[in-house]
Amino acid sequence: GQWRPNQYGGRENLEAIDFIQEANATAYRRHPGIIMIAEESTAWPGVTAPTSGGGLGYGMKWNMGWMNDTLRYLSEDPVNRRWHHGELTFSLVYAFSENYVLPLSHDEVVHGKGSLISKMPGDKWQRLAGLRSLYAYQWSHPGKQLLFMGQEIGQEQEWNESYSLDWWLLDQEGHAGVAALVERLNKIYANSPAMWDDDYTGFEWIDASDGDHNLISYLRKGTDADGNREVVVCVSNFAGNPHEGYRVGLPFGGEWVEILNTDAEEFGGSGVVNVGTIIAEDTPWNGRPVSASLRVPPLGALWLVPASQAR
Repeated sequence: GQWRPNQYGGRENLEAIDFIQEANATAYRRHPGIIMIAEESTAWPGVTAPTSGGGLGYGMKWNMGWMNDTLRYLSEDPVNRRWHHGELTFSLVYAFSENYVLPLSHDEVVHGKGSLISKMPGDKWQRLAGLRSLYAYQWSHPGKQLLFMGQEIGQEQEWNESYSLDWWLLDQEGHAGVAALVERLNKIYANSPAMWDDDYTGFEWIDASDGDHNLISYLRKGTDADGNREVVVCVSNFAGNPHEGYRVGLPFGGEWVEILNTDAEEFGGSGVVNVGTIIAEDTPWNGRPVSASLRVPPLGALWLVPASQAR
């Protein structure tokens, strides 16, 4: 008695589907430029597909799978993460099946769940570093970004609608560093078409299988306004220790520069960064003809671009 079959014998609520399709189509027709976003957690197909093709017609959909897997992975102590590496990489199996938003929303910081930073293991420095690495991973993952208020400063207390955010945390170097990192991520994102493309042509794994080092590396690719191809090499280390001399395969040779490192001292990090120009060497690695030896920070992420592309 929980449901009645529709006219075709199925369990779909056809009237609800018609209503959602009509609501989305009407909203987009009357107000061009808006975005209708579905907070939806099932595997219903075509949530963001056009209504003309039978989809529900939303512009975007929350990627709850990415959120759940990522937070579950990061809640593990770094020494255990090698056994959970698949939780970090599985989202790319379906990342382009819908137009996704990557949500770190209010739902995760209320009703006893604690704040986002409290989900990170370790001491205060490690939790702040984990938060910074999460944000760099989120900004470079296919999809759009959603933070809830307070997450940009590393709010420590669980969200309470009766109180203001703990803005005084910005007087502390570590929390001010988180805010500075979010600002930098936004600036780089706004000027990097390689980060915008959300179809499969805009993403390419370099190494998805290095669970022993708790590390993933991948390319983001796109085209600027002049038709020039752009690329960003993204390396994320979720281990509690740095990797010195870590070799990463690169798509082509020449000079590269580091445009982001979440462990930079300006963000409250320990300063394990790559200074100056990085020269791609003729050493095949990760199935690519050239590679570079890098300093990869603990609980940190770094982004590289060709020197000619650096802004």
